Amino acid sequence: MDLILLCVFLPLVTTARGQYGDYYYGPYNYGDNDEWVNVYRQGFNFQCPHGQVIVAIRSVFSKKEGSDRLWNYACMPAAQSLGEPTECWWEEINRAGTEWYQTCSNNGLVAGFQSQYFPSVLDREWQFYCCRFSRRCPYSCWLTTEYPGHYGEDMDMMMYTYDYYIRGATTTFSAVDR
Repeated sequence: MDLILLCVFLPLVTTARGQYGDYYYGPYNYGDNDEWVNVYRQGFNFQCPHGQVIVAIRSVFSKKEGSDRLWNYACMPAAQSLGEPTECWWEEINRAGTEWYQTCSNNGLVAGFQSQYFPSVLDREWQFYCCRFSRRCPYSCWLTTEYPGHYGEDMDMMMYTYDYYIRGATTTFSAVDR
């Protein structure tokens, strides 16, 4: 009887595990809820471990702290279908107090961020850490417009399925709202 149950349930367990690994990352480990990669009005440098890319971003906004944000990131290994990372580099700096749009060059995926706060404009400059993998990343890219919808909203963005990656970002800047 036990052997029959094992034969019935073993394929189900294998299928469920395979689907979990291929289609859904599961909960992200940002670390302790009180841990952030920065403090308000300070710079930071965050890089995923080698072979991993950013899959989740969390941020909270505070007007009283200089219209700045706290940031936290989660990393996961890139899909095996992309192969191994062949090179990583820092992209151009996106200057504070301006609107910008940037994607990783050379078919790279975002694997880290570096940012510095400038109190004179109440804004940050950004630099992306990008990694290219031995196999080409698909190019069906689009911008999300919902994270955050308004400059003061908190943000918790996650890539729920495998083979979705962050390739870049865009921002707006308002001299009125800062």
